[in-house]
Amino acid sequence: MNTYKKPYVIAEIGCNHKGDMEIAKELIKVAKIFCNVDAVKFQKRNNRELLTEDQYNQPHPNPINSYGDTYGAHREYLEFDVNQHADLKSYCEEIGITYSTSVWDLTSAKEISSLNPEFIKIPSACNNNVEMLEWLCDNYQGELHISTGMTTKSEIEDLVNLFKRKNRNKDLVLYNCTSGYPVPFEDVCLLDINILIDEYGDSVKHIGFSGHHLGIAVDVAAFTLGANIIERHYTIDRTWKGTDHAASLEPMGLRKLTRDVNAVYKALQFKSQDILPIEQVQRDKLKNKKV
Repeated sequence: MNTYKKPYVIAEIGCNHKGDMEIAKELIKVAKIFCNVDAVKFQKRNNRELLTEDQYNQPHPNPINSYGDTYGAHREYLEFDVNQHADLKSYCEEIGITYSTSVWDLTSAKEISSLNPEFIKIPSACNNNVEMLEWLCDNYQGELHISTGMTTKSEIEDLVNLFKRKNRNKDLVLYNCTSGYPVPFEDVCLLDINILIDEYGDSVKHIGFSGHHLGIAVDVAAFTLGANIIERHYTIDRTWKGTDHAASLEPMGLRKLTRDVNAVYKALQFKSQDILPIEQVQRDKLKNKKV
């Protein structure tokens, strides 16, 4: 019997839709029909809440990636409102794939929780927003998935303790993550999955892995180490402008990732008997009988 938890693959669309609902729905459809993933994930930001006035009105730090004259205008261009998210959730339900969203601030958390998705993600950048975390624990009943990039071990401990105090730790999914776009292999630090499992495997619902690296070999290793939830950035075309596209998988890469982690899941088990039925045929035919 396989003691590993079944893999669950999330295609992180984020803002790779370029602010276009039709592109967003195409990404959902391809993720479901071609890539065979379990869920898609967008993101929701209230830019006025997140940015200072100066940050909002500054030029984009990398103008070639900008969709607006200022950083604020760029972010607003890529943002869907709550009604558009409701439309995307309905479309996901229509074609049979799970919808979710990362929330970056309290206003966005309240808006997305009103849609009652199966889970909400808190990105690494916001996992110290205690006000938002406490509100979600008190008011949203689904799973809460949290990345641990750019987060110290003591901060992770504080985070888990918050969920324990709220009696919500069994709804918590912790992701091993390195925050970078893309992340070189030597900085992925997969063995930190072992630390999360040793420290919190019995306290939380799942341990996951959120990767921003190249290729798919690392994701298979992450699953083998015990991270049964795998999240990868996903786009139609990696050459589109923006840092996320370059660190994303195109549909064929995501399809192969899903195929490979599910193949490994089937393979990760002990023999049920010394000679398997598939081997008995070969044993009868090939095994040396002069013994």
